[in-house]
Amino acid sequence: MCLFQLGNVVATPAALKFCNENNINPADLINRHKGGDWGDLDASDTKANVSAIQHDMRIFSSYKVNGGKVWVITEADRSSTCVLLPEDY
Repeated sequence: MCLFQLGNVVATPAALKFCNENNINPADLINRHKGGDWGDLDASDTKANVSAIQHDMRIFSSYKVNGGKVWVITEADRSSTCVLLPEDY
């Protein structure tokens, strides 16, 4: 199920390298993100994502993986979704 449009899906080189080194398929994270599984967010950030879907705001997911994190961010205008590492932001 897709709760919102993703737009163009892109990833930073560092995120792709991290995913490859940790046997993670970035598509799996994107599928979790678009289905409303926002990973390791607190209740406040989860609530913000629900509101963001309703009011066309940025949607943010964070997934902890082997001591690191991978973020997935969909822009407010739904033009793009990016898989990135926190240090890429």
